[in-house]
Amino acid sequence: MDKTEFIKEWWESEDKVTLITRPRRFGKTLNMNMLECFFSMKYKGRGDLFDGLAIWEYERYRQLQGIYPVLFLTFADIKSNTCEAAITRIKQNLTELYNQNEFVLEGNLLNEKEKEQYAAVKPGMKNEEAEIAVRALMGYLNRYYGKKVIVLLDEYDTPLQEAYVGGYWEEMATFIRSLFNATFKTNPYLERAVMTGITRVSKESIFSDLNNIEVVTTTSDAYASCFGFTEEEVFASLEEAGMPEQKEEVKAWYDGFTFGEYRDIYNPWSITNFLDKRKYAPYWADSSSNALVNALIRTGSTAVKQQMEDLLDGGSIRAELDEQIVFKQLEGNEDAIWSLLLASGYMKVESYRIHPRTKKMEHELKITNFEVLLMFENMIKLWFRDGNARYHDFVKSLLAGDLKAMNYYMNQVALATFSSFDTGKKPSGHTEPERFFHGFVLGLIVDRRDDYIVTSNRESGMGRYDVVMEPVRAADSGLPAIVMEFKVHDSDEEKTLEDTVQAALAQIREKDYDRNLKTRGIPADRIHHYGFAFEGKRVLIG
Repeated sequence: MDKTEFIKEWWESEDKVTLITRPRRFGKTLNMNMLECFFSMKYKGRGDLFDGLAIWEYERYRQLQGIYPVLFLTFADIKSNTCEAAITRIKQNLTELYNQNEFVLEGNLLNEKEKEQYAAVKPGMKNEEAEIAVRALMGYLNRYYGKKVIVLLDEYDTPLQEAYVGGYWEEMATFIRSLFNATFKTNPYLERAVMTGITRVSKESIFSDLNNIEVVTTTSDAYASCFGFTEEEVFASLEEAGMPEQKEEVKAWYDGFTFGEYRDIYNPWSITNFLDKRKYAPYWADSSSNALVNALIRTGSTAVKQQMEDLLDGGSIRAELDEQIVFKQLEGNEDAIWSLLLASGYMKVESYRIHPRTKKMEHELKITNFEVLLMFENMIKLWFRDGNARYHDFVKSLLAGDLKAMNYYMNQVALATFSSFDTGKKPSGHTEPERFFHGFVLGLIVDRRDDYIVTSNRESGMGRYDVVMEPVRAADSGLPAIVMEFKVHDSDEEKTLEDTVQAALAQIREKDYDRNLKTRGIPADRIHHYGFAFEGKRVLIG
């Protein structure tokens, strides 16, 4: 795969600072390595690295190879549970960068104070010293070579995502903002810079003082084919590997990414692994912990979980996207969550339109491909890991109509998993049962997909039911159809949980939630009604 045209496209853009966002494992680091090898004086005279590639056909670019000092810094490994530990890892990376350029200490290039500053760059340095470290080193290199410096910063947002998950966002954002301002804002030693990451963190968060940054996201047309593999490249590789008959299956598993107007982009990690191992597996989806995605959906609102139900059933959702991710808005802003999932590669844009009332851009989103669908299914199954056996026992008793066992196992499941569906900002005893309920429904969807069509909050009869489980083969499966209604105990209206259960069952009958099932030919004696009453972590089913 020849991606060297990226060098030409970036250089001719003449942008001072370029931020390119792409999902993980899409060749960001490899392309940054390529830029370093092309421009850095460390690789002067190494035209052999590019001989035979597209960029080497341009005489002008042959003259640019190896003529700039280049600083290549990565934040990919900045993953810590505390802010102090994360910043220390950044300081270690800065120290390594200084160690690589110790040649500037030779002779009289630096005065005594500058040598003291150089020696002070170490893992235990103060934050203020770390924040100016890159700019200071650029000044020394500029003096040494007589040329301005190209800066390459890979995975710039990894420490920010980890900070959000770890609960130290504000402290990390303050440190990163100061580091970026010193490095990229009105820096006389900066020739150009490229940053890569997964997300476009909001300007207000860390880029508030940078007016010279060009942002290229997954919806931008620039560099659209430079990251990831195009379908033409993938199909050619299958031909070369002697597997042309696998094209459609490979497409179903690994296609689906869209960058700008360029459709049918494949993630390189899965394709290279498939070519190597010659078997289908969720290589890309399994290549990280997906901790942020997991937390956002597990603790998300009922609306987020309902939309996930539609997506898991092969449907789509509509969202107004904002590509400037504001992490502190993720807990209460569904659109921000879907924006992050799109940027991370877990969603794809099917279409977009101007909303007729709000006049805002509205995107239709679907799960990217089969590989990502499997990732979501496995993630949801893990939500019930602490009560996994009890959860499966509950489902068995539900299908068998064993009310006593249902009550026993559901209370065990609720005790084990209720807090996992909370936002973590209030005592678990006061958590919203709706969060648990919709997480439970997602578990039913992924666990019983072969036998049941599971839907929630849909119209039937004279209202909207909570959950309906309709047998896939209604006529001959022998499985019961199930209608469930969930209610939180209200002491002002019901004296006991049993009263709440009866109110739920009465609602099923009075609103005629069976109607859709009956119209599909399921007899009344095969439709089971269950009312669920919640009080804290206690559940009663009748």
